[in-house]
Amino acid sequence: MAKRKRPHQPRYQTGSGSILLGILMVLLGLWALEYRMQWDITQNGRNSLSQASVDLLQKLDGPVQVTVYATAQDAQLGDVRGTIRNFIGVYQRIKPDLMLDFIDPVEQPQLAQDAGVKLNGEMVVRFNQRSARLAAVNEQAFTNTLLRLARTNEKRLLALSGHGERKLDGVAQRDLGNFGGRLEEIGFKTESFNFADEVDVPRDASVLMIASPQIDLLAGEIDQLLDYLARGGNLLWLVDVGSLRGLLPLAERLGIVLTPGVIVDPQAKRLRAPPTFALGSLYGPHAVTENFDYLTVFPYARQLILEQNREWFGTVLVEAAPQGWVETGEISDEVSFDADSDVAGPVSVAVALSRIVDDREQRVIVVGSGHFLANSHLGNGGNLDFGINMVNWLAGDESLIAIQPPATVDSQLVLSEWALTVIVVIFLIMLPLVFVASGIFVSWYRKRR
Repeated sequence: MAKRKRPHQPRYQTGSGSILLGILMVLLGLWALEYRMQWDITQNGRNSLSQASVDLLQKLDGPVQVTVYATAQDAQLGDVRGTIRNFIGVYQRIKPDLMLDFIDPVEQPQLAQDAGVKLNGEMVVRFNQRSARLAAVNEQAFTNTLLRLARTNEKRLLALSGHGERKLDGVAQRDLGNFGGRLEEIGFKTESFNFADEVDVPRDASVLMIASPQIDLLAGEIDQLLDYLARGGNLLWLVDVGSLRGLLPLAERLGIVLTPGVIVDPQAKRLRAPPTFALGSLYGPHAVTENFDYLTVFPYARQLILEQNREWFGTVLVEAAPQGWVETGEISDEVSFDADSDVAGPVSVAVALSRIVDDREQRVIVVGSGHFLANSHLGNGGNLDFGINMVNWLAGDESLIAIQPPATVDSQLVLSEWALTVIVVIFLIMLPLVFVASGIFVSWYRKRR
């Protein structure tokens, strides 16, 4: 029986098919130029920006200029320019008017010297007629630099001292040195303030902080604090369990009741933390807590109650220990709730107050734990982010409130010798053999037809 020959396709059909294929390829090319899609499959999204960075870039009104002083190749670092170009490219996808230029410090040493550059790969970032140098290539450092440049004027944060307060530049576990350092990074000027050196709180202070004094303030100092509050000064007050150290008139002026006792949270004990670590997970509607869904930890916290006050508008920022209570007795490992003397949770541990003074909004935040920003506890949960948000709001920079971008750290993939052997056998031996066998079979089958 004679084999049937396949009918030949007309040439016009072959030609029209080629034309249609060409048109399709052109359309796909144009579509690729207009729309770009990408997927970040790294473990912690190291090739994507955090939402905090995206929000900040969208708020920056105007171009950003980044000048990188780097050689084409570095003996130790390799392709420095390529690394920085890829890093900045992630930002440029969100903000197209972020410009990137390179200057070789070897070929143009005078330009590098004028810019104060000392390291190969150092960057100078310019925005809004302000500039800052940056040596680290990571999201946290770069976003904080943009945040610092975005501030329209210098923000001065004064920390009351002279009464054993927690120090913003201190290194002790109870001090706030790590928090103060982060505030400096994002553009705040932090200083200590003592009534023994100055009679009155300076008028240009953006925020005054009272952080857990250990001895009573003098009556004259209380009068000066009340005068600062009366003229519209912004205040951050961190209150620990125990005596108010003479600051009861301040609490009364704000309309806040600070109850005795310490908050106990059984959930913290289940998470292998002390029961006196109150976990904050319930946040009120406020600029400080907007889009904030991180757990906060308030060690040895006390309850704050907002009284009805026509002068101040108050908001509870954080409620902690929904399964806990305010313990008024002694704290022990076997502490339990006493309905007759204890207050059941959730318990408010941070409140925000505001009012209009001389056509300007005055802002106050009171937190029932100074420990939560201390060096020993700042790394717990979202404590740092919450603290930064509070200070930004108090200083009038609520538009810059954002979760601080986390440093990117990818885990290494470590394979055993057995796993490596399996991968080699499958991908380097078996799959190639399958492809060869498939080709032989297809060729044999076509010859039979």
